[in-house]
Amino acid sequence: MLLKKQTVWLLTMLSLVIVLSVYYITSPTQQVTDMAAEQNEGGKKAADNKETAANGDVEVVTDSAGNEVFEAMRMEVEDQRAQLREELEAKVGDPELSAEEKSAAYEQMENLRELAMTESVLETTIKTIGYDDALVRANGDSIRITVKTDKEHTKANANEIIRLVMSEVGNVKPVAVEFQPTN
Repeated sequence: MLLKKQTVWLLTMLSLVIVLSVYYITSPTQQVTDMAAEQNEGGKKAADNKETAANGDVEVVTDSAGNEVFEAMRMEVEDQRAQLREELEAKVGDPELSAEEKSAAYEQMENLRELAMTESVLETTIKTIGYDDALVRANGDSIRITVKTDKEHTKANANEIIRLVMSEVGNVKPVAVEFQPTN
């Protein structure tokens, strides 16, 4: 019996070490320090670029304004969903509600999570086919996509994006594509 207790203890400790290792590898603090190191390297590159600009005729163009608009829209949607998620969590935790109401609230929470994941996947997929940035806003009825690009936007480009979205989510929702110039 003592051997079995030792075995259980050993396995428990090993599983704890594995969980802690995975947490350390994927922890946000590790990513933050990695990003800080990248920013330091970026700052050095920016300083080198300023020296080059001072010595020669170099035009520096940033597209931060367009990115700020997209990021602001993403943050707004994220804030609305976080507020809705908090309300749903309160419903799930309310002891006065019936099991059916709690179940419905939990299903809505899962739908929100899946919706956010779908938007993220679609944005990444659209960026990989050569567009500068993409903003995907999906609700229960439709999907609206705003694409930032230097390319000339045609119906063929919009159809390519729509086909890509349909292959990811299926033909259940109408898709609207809007192009926004980079500059």
